[in-house]
Amino acid sequence: MKKVEFVFIPLPLIGHLVPTVELAKLLVDRDDRFSITLLIMKLPIGNSVVTNFLHSVSASVSGSIRFVHLPEPGSDSSNSDPSSSSRGPFVHNLIENQKPLVRDAVHQLVQSGESGRLGGIVVDLTCTSMIDLANELGVPSYVFFTCSAALLALIFHLQSLKDHQGVDVTEFGDSDIELVVPGFVNSVPARVLPAAAVDKEGGGSTVFLDRPRRFRETKGILVNTFIELESHAINSFGNGTTPPVYPVGPLLNLKHDQNRELDVIHWLDDQPPSSVVFLCFGSLAAFNKGQIMEIANGLENSGFRFVWTLRGPPPKDDIASSDYTDFDEVLPKGFLNRTFGVGKIIGWAPQMDILSHHAIGGFISHCGWNSILESIWYGVPIATWPMDAEQQLNAFQMVRELGIAIEIKLDNKKNVSDLVNAQEVESKIKSLMDSSSDVKRKGKEMREKCVQALMKGGSSNNYLQCLIEDMISNM
Repeated sequence: MKKVEFVFIPLPLIGHLVPTVELAKLLVDRDDRFSITLLIMKLPIGNSVVTNFLHSVSASVSGSIRFVHLPEPGSDSSNSDPSSSSRGPFVHNLIENQKPLVRDAVHQLVQSGESGRLGGIVVDLTCTSMIDLANELGVPSYVFFTCSAALLALIFHLQSLKDHQGVDVTEFGDSDIELVVPGFVNSVPARVLPAAAVDKEGGGSTVFLDRPRRFRETKGILVNTFIELESHAINSFGNGTTPPVYPVGPLLNLKHDQNRELDVIHWLDDQPPSSVVFLCFGSLAAFNKGQIMEIANGLENSGFRFVWTLRGPPPKDDIASSDYTDFDEVLPKGFLNRTFGVGKIIGWAPQMDILSHHAIGGFISHCGWNSILESIWYGVPIATWPMDAEQQLNAFQMVRELGIAIEIKLDNKKNVSDLVNAQEVESKIKSLMDSSSDVKRKGKEMREKCVQALMKGGSSNNYLQCLIEDMISNM
């Protein structure tokens, strides 16, 4: 049978790469006509987490999936700060500088004809300028939206306000206004909007609002979600003003082997079921010492067992947070001795290995979308502590829209006056670990729906089949 080649262009950050690889796996497993090439752009700054992931996954995927690592572009793409509150201009510059390299790689692929006819190009939500390449080649383009359908609805709404009503959405940044947004049951407070949406001075808002304009040019938007989780948002796209939306998630690496040799896994093996609270805040985030002290005191006073992934600021020439060489430098005096046997403080963590462990009873999270989907899959309730990007909107959705999370914070402000004190940390941990809470009950119900969505006849399974049929017919 003749193969059909699809080119995937992901953003080379871990939160985007992992679900992109999982989507590629699903497509080639479902239809043996599919062959997929992922073009891996080189960041102008290091990311050790991404490097390690690509090394491991390249050796384990199907022969119908291949990775092409692009060279570093000749021009400077680092003239904005990737660690700033709004990474939009940085990512935009990165993509623009990579465009000639991507174009060359796609042309070489087409000319070689090794993998069959080019059926289309699937771009990450941040890589919309690459849609131009699909247009040049006369092939369909698709967007892979690695975040929530609710964020997608918000993006379309803000773009519509700007383009059709002349609203300056950056003015929402310092406002107490609440927005009525299609796709949300409740009004959305301006304070939980993604920082990029209201970033006027840094140019983030311009980049943010240009993306949905380009989304509308594509043949479809693939979303890492499932309709039972976000029915209100997904149903808001049925008015014909957007391309078809395919909720095909959750896209998780469910075949991963738990690393039984890790010390933290051995420690968890000795703990009672659902007795441990897990704190993890993503691969990019780090707290200041004052907040670390408050978290530590709150943890200790709560009396609950814990695993805490405590990471420091990124080293030079890397954007991933780093491991501390000595935890005592940032923790209260004597904390490690007093909590010995009760808790574990670690550096980098295999998040899914820990979340899937029977001893974990609660998860204090930065609310990255992948982390939310993982916690739902394993039935572990979340307490929200957003740090960056769209995470505060995710926190709002989990707490206010769905009622499946405990609120610690709903915004990502990091001023000294915005420290969460030890008493509040202690209180929220106790609420999170309450086995009789409505949050735990609703979380268990959502876990069942999440699992069913991927099964034969499930919603995401059906949407995936529709997507495959449409991708073939759109050629």
